[in-house]
Amino acid sequence: MPYAAWKDTYATLHLWTQIVGKIRLAQTPWLNHSWHVTFYVSPRGLATSPLPYGTRTFELEFDFSRHVLLVSSDDGSSKEVLLSPRSVAEFYADVMQALSELGIEVHIYDIPNEIPDPIRFTEDRAHCSYDPLYAQRFWQILVQVNRVLYQFRTAFMGKCSPVHFFWGSFDLAVTRFSGRRAPLHPGGVPYLPDSVTREAYSHEVSSAGFWPGSAGVEYPAFYSYAYPQPDGFSLAAVRPAQAYYHDGLREFILPYDAVRTAENPDRTLSEFLTSTYEAAASNGGWDRAALETEPGVPRIARAVS
Repeated sequence: MPYAAWKDTYATLHLWTQIVGKIRLAQTPWLNHSWHVTFYVSPRGLATSPLPYGTRTFELEFDFSRHVLLVSSDDGSSKEVLLSPRSVAEFYADVMQALSELGIEVHIYDIPNEIPDPIRFTEDRAHCSYDPLYAQRFWQILVQVNRVLYQFRTAFMGKCSPVHFFWGSFDLAVTRFSGRRAPLHPGGVPYLPDSVTREAYSHEVSSAGFWPGSAGVEYPAFYSYAYPQPDGFSLAAVRPAQAYYHDGLREFILPYDAVRTAENPDRTLSEFLTSTYEAAASNGGWDRAALETEPGVPRIARAVS
């Protein structure tokens, strides 16, 4: 997934996901840490899961095999919006038209979040790239990363997020919680209300995931951070050897290629996830004995004494 080869498609797709994500945001009650806005990796792409509309439900799913956005309703009706080289403004109009034809009227705030120099969706004709090959590759990576993150999640008995995709930052993430309140977050995330950031980080976390890169880290990578960051976290010895602490981002980074080319990619990624979590939990004084357990195994319930 070379960043330079698909950055224009990435930028357009990011905005398309924000349109769909804001539809989810508009229709679902607030859930702690913005968990109500996320997407989930599906066998075809990225899906919202069912959304309420009065007594009805509907769902939107990016299908990166057929390259359509599937809009489906619980009455069996559906519409498709083509994923192809087209502007954000055109995509926005077609999505809203598809919903309207299904009898669903949704109104969203049409300015992107967490993106510098945002353009209203209705006016954005600058972003219009879509390479189906790279869109499908991105989804295929998410499928494998989702699988490893889910397994990592099973080794924690404390409060833990689902493995889910945030369309604001365009990353697949899983977050563990110590159970303690955190200091009030200072906010300051570009084009994101401070109230949202402060609610997201109301409690101590160790969070890890994957994202395709951005300015400053122009390659796909895995990341891991802690909030609040405990003393000693940045100096912790983590694995594998290719992982490093990024001073600007204040998080550990592992280039995707280090995992892709590893002899055992699952083990390499698991080492990164586990060692960076341990750096957060040990330096942060988490009650690890109470929070951690053996990784889950299919069909076998954990023993309780």
